[in-house]
Amino acid sequence: MKKDFLYNKKILKERRVELRNNQTEVEQKLWMNLKGKNLGGLKFQRQYSVGPYILDFYCPKYRFGIELDGSQHGEEDNKIYDEERSRFLEGNRIRIIRFWNNEISQNLKVVLDQIYNEAVKYGVPPPLI
Repeated sequence: MKKDFLYNKKILKERRVELRNNQTEVEQKLWMNLKGKNLGGLKFQRQYSVGPYILDFYCPKYRFGIELDGSQHGEEDNKIYDEERSRFLEGNRIRIIRFWNNEISQNLKVVLDQIYNEAVKYGVPPPLI
């Protein structure tokens, strides 16, 4: 795939902007700790699209995405969609870590430690699947 097709497709720009302007409370809480290289100097972007999918947060240097899941992600259809999405991203050498919204609300420090450790666990992106 061409880079211009895979990353931040123009057709998804309006949706990315909408999502940035209407973040959930937990997205805002996590973003306050990720933006401006606040987490160990790691640079994250929010609402970054890869192919047809928009990631909640993405660290380009380590090809690492973060997804926040509300209760709707426990429903069977959404589980299937999330699995397909993760396979697509992993197939493009992007690792994904998921957190339930309540993890952000109740254990932010633990979540931030886990994000940092996962992001830098590998000095290079994972191999193509």
